Amino acid sequence: MNTLIFGDCLEKMREMDDESVHLAFADPPFNVGFDYGDEYDDNLSASEYSRWSRDWIEQVHRVLHRHGAFWLAIGDEWAADLVCCARSLGFHQRSWVVWYYTFGVNSPSKYTRSHAHMLYFTKTKTKYTFNRDAARVPSARALVYNDKRANPKGRLPDDTWILRPQDLSQEAFPEFGDTWHIPRIAGTFSQRIEDAPNQMPEQLLGRIIRHCSNEGEIVMDPFAGTGTTCAVAKKLGRQYLGYEQSQLFLDGARRRVRACRQGDPLDGPIPQGDVEDG
Repeated sequence: MNTLIFGDCLEKMREMDDESVHLAFADPPFNVGFDYGDEYDDNLSASEYSRWSRDWIEQVHRVLHRHGAFWLAIGDEWAADLVCCARSLGFHQRSWVVWYYTFGVNSPSKYTRSHAHMLYFTKTKTKYTFNRDAARVPSARALVYNDKRANPKGRLPDDTWILRPQDLSQEAFPEFGDTWHIPRIAGTFSQRIEDAPNQMPEQLLGRIIRHCSNEGEIVMDPFAGTGTTCAVAKKLGRQYLGYEQSQLFLDGARRRVRACRQGDPLDGPIPQGDVEDG
């Protein structure tokens, strides 16, 4: 544990013991023709991508602890397919979260994409880690109406996560509401890693790791990329394991993870309702 390994995640997971990780987060290639260089072909046929996805998700299911959780980030093109795939392999779907970040890839012939899907599964239907107190947000009943019946701990949020509420009307998504505000890593952000256009924000992973794992447990990322999952896991006192088949990304991820310490604050502004650790 506590390592980032060079290689294909499918091959490497096949070497792992059954039920050996407690939380898996995967942000795989979306199969939309993105240029990954020679490391990966992001323009597979539908049958090839479906088969490949089924193979690695099957391995995630095998290595995941019986009370573990699996989060999958994916785009519109394959979200429904991968939900069906995961369920056919034995996963139970808990939530389909829409991560809305308001500024996406512009297109002259369709609506601008401003979201991704965050699919939340568990291995068993009734017994799994979900730290509900870490997920709670202030309720309108308490903040607006000063209702003494309101739970002082707050309430669980909805499954739509809004990242730039300042761009939206107060009536549509009120600040006291139950949405999640987490900035996407734009090119001008100080934490942006060079040549990493798909970098995940630490605050996004922080929320998932806090909610769906406990300190000391093992968090795995089959597509480690720039190392966000592993860095956040380390900061939050979890063990981590990541696989990456790009040597360039792997070297950078290793430097990033080595440089952080347990208890370090997560990069980026703290989303509304969250409490920063450390």
